[in-house]
Amino acid sequence: MTIQENTSRSRTARSAPTLHDVAAAAGVSLATASRVLNGSERKVAESFRERVEQAAAELGYTANVSAQTIARGTSPVIALLVADIADPYFGLIASGVARGADEQGLIVTIAITEREPQREARILHALRGQRPRGVILAASRSGERDAAAVDELAEFASLGGRTVTFGAGGDRSIRIPNREGSEELGRSMAALGYRRAIGIGASEGVSTSDDRLAGFTAGFTAGGGEVVRVHRGTFERESGTASMTEALAAGVEPGTLIFALSDVVAIGAMTAIRDAGRTVGDDIAVCGFDDVPVSRDVTPQLTTVRVPLSELGYQAFRATVADEWEQPPMEIEVLVRDSTPGIAR
Repeated sequence: MTIQENTSRSRTARSAPTLHDVAAAAGVSLATASRVLNGSERKVAESFRERVEQAAAELGYTANVSAQTIARGTSPVIALLVADIADPYFGLIASGVARGADEQGLIVTIAITEREPQREARILHALRGQRPRGVILAASRSGERDAAAVDELAEFASLGGRTVTFGAGGDRSIRIPNREGSEELGRSMAALGYRRAIGIGASEGVSTSDDRLAGFTAGFTAGGGEVVRVHRGTFERESGTASMTEALAAGVEPGTLIFALSDVVAIGAMTAIRDAGRTVGDDIAVCGFDDVPVSRDVTPQLTTVRVPLSELGYQAFRATVADEWEQPPMEIEVLVRDSTPGIAR
């Protein structure tokens, strides 16, 4: 026997088990096996279900996802679009989406938009060919969605897909109280005695940044404080460092409070303060937004607004798959930590 013949026989012996094989091993009809393994909504007796699942496990059977997609018109996939998977904000949202998908036996596909409208449109076009069950758009954006992306979403909807967005714009939307949370933070910081603040935000027109800056300014001003200027960049840690370096070059008096649009940006700002030989806390106070885990690990611990990001991701998943859905009330909390020790009066 030649090596080629032996290899050929090995491949034949290892050929993937079929649905027919599973049905025969379980002693049920092909239709029953299909209902169990292909996610049919038709009920199957529990005894039959157990036999089919056991036979599939013993044979090593896996469903043909491509065939299922053709048959159903959708695939068992939820597509999650984020700006930057390295940002813990999106990582926490993704964990919530994944938890919901696991409960339903679905798969999560993650794509990175980098907040570029054209890139988002290209991703949506590619995803449409895969017929995902739903699309979750988690990244904040500047202005109106790109026309090409709007067309792609319309095509997706015509195929029966559902779009969920963080903020307005989808079939269903997840609302984060960015303005309310930052306004409460502003009032809390004014109550600690701070009267002078500098904001660090993203480019004007980015909704998340604009809402958080506006809310903080309103709350801080109502408490007797003043936001003297705003430096702008991106949502990245390095941008926080660059913006804070710019602020220090322009002059930052002791006792000034820095409000950064997110914890990640705030942590970048803290690095610039230390690099300049200044101290975070009594010298220059810093606060952020989101309460990502690392905000508790830095020194000093970061004052922030706690947002249940993982739970929001879970609700985004529920909004994608549930026939009826309404976002439950969400609690936010201002967490005052050592990065804002207050000013003695």
